[in-house]
Amino acid sequence: MRTLSKRLLATGFAVVAALAPTPAAAAGPAHVAACNGYVGLTFDDGPSNANTPALLTALRQNGLRATMFNEGQFAASAPAQVRAEISAGMWIGNHSYTHPHLTQLPQARMDSEVGRTQQAIAAAGGGTPRLFRPPFGETNATLRTVLARYGLTQIIWDVDSQDWNGASVDAIVAANARLTNGQIILMHEWPANTRAAIPRIAATLASRNLCAGMISPQTGRAVAPA
Repeated sequence: MRTLSKRLLATGFAVVAALAPTPAAAAGPAHVAACNGYVGLTFDDGPSNANTPALLTALRQNGLRATMFNEGQFAASAPAQVRAEISAGMWIGNHSYTHPHLTQLPQARMDSEVGRTQQAIAAAGGGTPRLFRPPFGETNATLRTVLARYGLTQIIWDVDSQDWNGASVDAIVAANARLTNGQIILMHEWPANTRAAIPRIAATLASRNLCAGMISPQTGRAVAPA
């Protein structure tokens, strides 16, 4: 009986030990802060075989999604990168075909720039864009008429990172830190400082419980991903 009692006691302890949570299990999965708002991270002037892979890697490693405003000429020459953007969970917008000053062009040329880019992105596997970023942020009523024909929503920006103007990593991070719920920031995929800033951008947004969202074609503001 004494031997049997010892065996039963040992079995009982084993069951209790098996059922008791370890410290890690008791803590549960890492806490993910709730999103108190969404911001739109945007990157212009891609895609390219030289820059897009590194940018996508940085974004994915830091849990960020963004809208990539692609030029048609580059989507046509680097279609694999368009598909890579989609695979990485990014959204793709239209940034014209050759990045001209559209407001200086006749309507037919505007139409060509917009329409050819829609076709190039779709042909590369990026779907049909619903968002348009005018080069240099220049727009007018004629361009808006063209965009309406293609069902495109014009997206400018609330904050300019100035990465195109040689902004430092610190300055790019600080620009992102100014974003508030629904706002959109202008960045580009080619500056090395922009890619280097990605981890700190992610940390800065997380510290404020802001998440990287999609840009709504209805409102033109950043919202929760669909």
